[in-house]
Amino acid sequence: MFGRVGSMAIKMVVSILVANYLLTYNNGILSTSTGYVFLFASIAGLGLDSFIVKELHQYPDQRDRILGTSFFLKLIAGLFCIPAIFVAWKLFPLSDVPYYFIFILSFTGLFQSLTVVDSYFQSEVKSKYIMQVQIVGNLISAATKITLIQLSAPLLYFVYATVFDILLLSIGYWLMYQRKGRSIFNWSYDKALARKLLSLSWPLIISGLMVSIYMRIDAIMLKELLPNGANEAGAYNTVVMFSEALNFVPVAIVTSLFPAVLNARRDDPARYQKRLQNLFDLMVWLSLAFAIFITFASPIIYKLFRPEFASAAPVLAVHVWGSLFVFLGVASGQFLIAEGFNKLTFVRTGVGAIVNIILNFILIPPMGMMGTAIATVIAYFTATFIILFIPKTQKQGLMMLKSLFLVTLFQKITKR
Repeated sequence: MFGRVGSMAIKMVVSILVANYLLTYNNGILSTSTGYVFLFASIAGLGLDSFIVKELHQYPDQRDRILGTSFFLKLIAGLFCIPAIFVAWKLFPLSDVPYYFIFILSFTGLFQSLTVVDSYFQSEVKSKYIMQVQIVGNLISAATKITLIQLSAPLLYFVYATVFDILLLSIGYWLMYQRKGRSIFNWSYDKALARKLLSLSWPLIISGLMVSIYMRIDAIMLKELLPNGANEAGAYNTVVMFSEALNFVPVAIVTSLFPAVLNARRDDPARYQKRLQNLFDLMVWLSLAFAIFITFASPIIYKLFRPEFASAAPVLAVHVWGSLFVFLGVASGQFLIAEGFNKLTFVRTGVGAIVNIILNFILIPPMGMMGTAIATVIAYFTATFIILFIPKTQKQGLMMLKSLFLVTLFQKITKR
């Protein structure tokens, strides 16, 4: 956790320096270019990571076959994304963005194929090695971007730097894996295993695509729907950076606490419900504290930026309230998986994406960045609480509402 916080701090400091150097217009061009390519990230990843971990748990002696097959599948998917992005660009190009920016960034999917090593270390409960790679990678990335700023480099070099970040992590994964007698040159491809992995992962590919749209489409729409859209998108990118800074926290907490919740589900249904309620409470308390702090601190935060970013401060004060629903959504997502309601994760993400797109069309033209922030918060709320309208998950939806409105907190206080 501390490694992630340190890594996040490094990224944020460098992002502020880069934004102040590029200013709103160029920062908008860079952020929407990366966002456009990010829409294809789920295809490049194939949704394989969790299944790789599971396979390695079950068949540790088949490590080279599992990693080799997964690497080959991701490599092919990454190669496929390059022409796929070209076709998408021909159909839906971004204004003011040269295609060669998109072409350069489209290689990120190819370089991400070595992330299978991350899954291996997860299966061995040795994620600290991956964290070491990421921290070193972030330090080198920071040094690279600061050097580009000192050299007054043009925007194109920052596009290359974005791809270099991914390549750097892949090289780090490779070097870390090569230690202690392991070698990627021992990996092998198994056709039957490839078919098995793809048959399991295709729903996650679709879900991942919806998540990509859900998380990135707002900045792209902001840029395309407004006359000064690039400037607005550049400022909005800084909003998202701060608002989503702690989104890794609920994932880390739920991952560590949910095994105890699952044990209670097996042994004692009443204790299961209590632990689930406590988890929802914790998510609300943490996200509420974060949202209140950022709301009041937003004017001070934007003192770190050039004056042309100042209009983003009130937008951050609104956007950050979406973190309440993100935190709850992560916890309830684990509940859906535990109960075998996997398909509902697709439904909630799809509904969130649709709501976000519709509201962006309505709110961006009259309200600009603020409209995007409002659309995002409503979309997060809708996606999280749609389970209230599904009979088999309604009870858990009500539990989340009790946490959200601090009902359980007051109950705990009054019992004392």
